[in-house]
Amino acid sequence: MQPEIVKRSEFESFFEIETRWKDMDALGHINNATFLTYLESGRIELVKKWGFKKPPFIQASTKIDYLRQLSHPATLQIGQKISRMGHKSFDILTGIFVADEEEPVAQAVTTLVTFDYESQKTIPVPEVIRRDLKD
Repeated sequence: MQPEIVKRSEFESFFEIETRWKDMDALGHINNATFLTYLESGRIELVKKWGFKKPPFIQASTKIDYLRQLSHPATLQIGQKISRMGHKSFDILTGIFVADEEEPVAQAVTTLVTFDYESQKTIPVPEVIRRDLKD
């Protein structure tokens, strides 16, 4: 079954990242595992936006749909938005686009559980994250 493809217009803001020589596989394409690094870079941008010094969440799962091949060099524009909000978890929908192209090369949904690393327990989703869903 084909996934519903995200559109560039679904995202309000993007951050850019350049592919690197080391991101390629033996066939000259960006290695699938590298996309996880791009997603992690996106989460770091959200942590900064929300004003946290350390992420108040732990990754529970990521589902990536690879939609077409990507070659180096490329400038990527990564759009993110909260797509689901629970009491102690939320999902981030991510679209990875080659600069100024309308169709994504990949898309992902990452589930994050809000977590207090000192007590090693889950916590309610902080209000600053909840507000981001409403904005």
